[in-house]
Amino acid sequence: MSEDPRHLAQILDLERIEINIFRGHSPQTGWIRVFGGLVIAQALVACSRTVEGRLPHSLHGYFLLPGDPSAPIVYEVDRIRDGKSFTTRRCNAIQHGQAIFSLSASYQVEETGLEHAVPMPDVPDPESLPGDPEAYAQAGAEIPKAVQRMFERERTLELRPVDVSRYARHAPMAPVQYVWIRAVGPMPDDQAFHRAALAYLSDMTLLDTALMAHGRTIFDGGVQVASLDHAIWFHRPFRADEWLLYAQDSPNTGGSRGLTRGLLYARDKRLVASVAQEGLIRLLSGKS
Repeated sequence: MSEDPRHLAQILDLERIEINIFRGHSPQTGWIRVFGGLVIAQALVACSRTVEGRLPHSLHGYFLLPGDPSAPIVYEVDRIRDGKSFTTRRCNAIQHGQAIFSLSASYQVEETGLEHAVPMPDVPDPESLPGDPEAYAQAGAEIPKAVQRMFERERTLELRPVDVSRYARHAPMAPVQYVWIRAVGPMPDDQAFHRAALAYLSDMTLLDTALMAHGRTIFDGGVQVASLDHAIWFHRPFRADEWLLYAQDSPNTGGSRGLTRGLLYARDKRLVASVAQEGLIRLLSGKS
């Protein structure tokens, strides 16, 4: 495995400091607060290390306080229930004596049954899309510098938006977007680990979808944006170090909040996970 600390497999490899207590760290890549996907993923890893023979099928989390990327994060797991078919865990992420995030996760023994899934949208393959630096260059000089810096800095994940040119437009449009995404670097052959990696990447670009309906992006100075809660349902096995299509939409904004949804598909068109998130979308005073 690479020694690069930005590789996701290393970021999610928590230190056990007691039976139900773990410690994680944030990569020092310039974020002013802990990335939401990081704390979701690390909390899920902590829960999974207290469960044997079962994989997580769902999680629900609430962001309570902004995290400090310069300080370690302590994860305390509560073993709520171990049943015949399902296992329930709760985890609080703590910094400076306060909970910054709270997670509930449910695990299930492997079972078979009825199956159906919404078909994967028809979009270009990731190999036919330009890589990150080429994407905004191809879209023209109107792409904001903040967007370019995001693509250049975020090396833990590789992202290929189907239409990056939307960052150059400032007109309302349908709140729907498609992004190919995968973890950079090799991942262990552990499905629980890949589900934690998906939890990490599932927080990328999601709230920005709600802003499309208003001709804005998360990089606009007149909008305060922050994740409030996050939910994931895992449907089928997958690898997070292989391309996943993240199909996103936003059915509603109101009350200074925006609701966004996402479906994640593997390259073979299987629906592997569903995501929902509500976030703060607040217009700053004097900005319209």
